[in-house]
Amino acid sequence: MSVLNGKKILLGVSGGIAAYKTASLVRLFIKAGAHVQVIMTPASKDFVTPLTLSTLSKNPVHSSFFNQEDQDAVWNNHVELALWADLMLIAPATANTLSKMVTGNCDNLLIATYLSAKCPVYFAPAMDLDMYKHPSTLSGFTALKQFGNIMIPAENGELASGLSGEGRMAEPENIIAFLEADLESKLPLKGKKILITAGPTYEAIDPVRFIGNHSSGKMGFDLANEAANLGAEVVLVAGPTHYKVKYSQIQVVNVVSAQEMYEACHLYFDHADVAIAAAAVADYRPKVVALQKIKKASDEFSIELEKTKDILASLGAIKKKQFLIGFALETENEIENAKLKIQKKNLDLIVLNSLQDEGAGFKKETNKVTFIDQKFKVEPMELKSKESVAVDILNKVISHFSEL
Repeated sequence: MSVLNGKKILLGVSGGIAAYKTASLVRLFIKAGAHVQVIMTPASKDFVTPLTLSTLSKNPVHSSFFNQEDQDAVWNNHVELALWADLMLIAPATANTLSKMVTGNCDNLLIATYLSAKCPVYFAPAMDLDMYKHPSTLSGFTALKQFGNIMIPAENGELASGLSGEGRMAEPENIIAFLEADLESKLPLKGKKILITAGPTYEAIDPVRFIGNHSSGKMGFDLANEAANLGAEVVLVAGPTHYKVKYSQIQVVNVVSAQEMYEACHLYFDHADVAIAAAAVADYRPKVVALQKIKKASDEFSIELEKTKDILASLGAIKKKQFLIGFALETENEIENAKLKIQKKNLDLIVLNSLQDEGAGFKKETNKVTFIDQKFKVEPMELKSKESVAVDILNKVISHFSEL
């Protein structure tokens, strides 16, 4: 799956013949799973129609501060457009538009939005070869790079003037490849291997009954999706759950019992840089599993239980370089019990949940956690969505590697 999947891309189109390529560019963005909004300079509409780009992007095209045909005179808010975007691409970037970007000559919606952008800005120049080599153009490239903008170099080829040389806007496929490569190279967990457990385990009583818990698996799946989004190679060992991963590069290992989860974790742990044990693993299982369904024969029924293997403790006992994160769900003496678990299981970080907190616990969309590290630093967090909690946890992972 493309790193552009889910990204919000603001495409700025300026007035050059290469604008015709933006139809293919928008189509490729949509095919990659991106969300696209388009801003056109008035001159660019002579080369490609707003209707074409609106149809392909599935969004209205913006061109002026006010829609002239709109009787209510609702303005196109350049600040909102800029803040919406995960990245901005100006393609084609003509000599005129590049000059305005350098000087801040803000006479159209595209430049006003560019000046308001807080996201990464890419630009793909397009002009005739002498214009491309002119000292003013070259100094403009240098200035824009110093501003932090990223240039997608023009290619050699036939130009609209009939000449052949450098200045031709990069082909849409090459622009996509450039963006993907650049974004991937900057992902903070690129090259890291992360093992994550998720969901409950089911411990069989007989062929139809089991001992389980109310874990939905959402927290573990959110962690896996966010880790993959940050560039990590992810192995997700998942107990029974209805959740699905968003990214095809996440390797999902489906298990049912605590023993199966134990075996899977030990299979992948040695090659992991990080392990996050978010699963709610059963502490006990039936000592004997009936081969046939147990009939309801008496008013009372007893099951003899035995302890399951402690997956997290077993990983802590053999860890070498791995950054090991555990979860604790407590109902009393939360902080002290979590600190004991850090020591007992040789953890680097524990994520403490309390069933006493409103909005936290199983089968909730939100969670309220407290981070406790190996030095017993306690960091309580606010109630957040589980997706946001996943981001916070992985920020701890990023911080760990940045300090090495």
